[in-house]
Amino acid sequence: MNGSLQPGLTYEFKFKIPENKTVPYLYPESAEFQVMPRVLATGFMVGLIEWACIKAINPYIDWPNEQTVGIDVKLSHKAATPPGLTVTVKLRLEKVEGRKLTFSIVADDGIDVISEGTHERFIINTAKFNAKAEAKAARALQLHHRP
Repeated sequence: MNGSLQPGLTYEFKFKIPENKTVPYLYPESAEFQVMPRVLATGFMVGLIEWACIKAINPYIDWPNEQTVGIDVKLSHKAATPPGLTVTVKLRLEKVEGRKLTFSIVADDGIDVISEGTHERFIINTAKFNAKAEAKAARALQLHHRP
C-alpha cells in the first residue's frame, strides 16, 4: 500500500447487466431461484460493487501481491434491474484505518437508484492469505476424515 491512498478518493464504474447476472443464475442448483424474476440478483449486485472497489484501489496497492477482500457489506437493494440496463456504481473512500478501507456507495441503473450503503475491504498480503486458507482447508479435511 502506498501513502497516496487517502479518504476522498472517488471512482465510477459502469457495467451492462447480462442475462447471466439475474436471479436464476445465482445458484442454478436452487429450484426456488429458477422461478424467480430475471432481474439483477442481489448477490451479483454486491459482487459488482466489490469489483468497483477493487478497480478503484488496485492502482494504490502492490497488485497482485496485495489485494483487498470484503469484510463488511451494508447495502440496500431498492429497485429491480432487468438485463440490458447499465448499472453505474459511484464510490467514495471515506476512511483508511491501517489496512481497513471504508467506502460509501451509490449505484443506479439509469432509471432508479438501486443501491446505497457502505462497504469495507481489507488490504491483504496475497501469499500469506492464500497460505492461511490452504491450511484451513487441510485442517477441515483432517477433521472430516478421522477414523
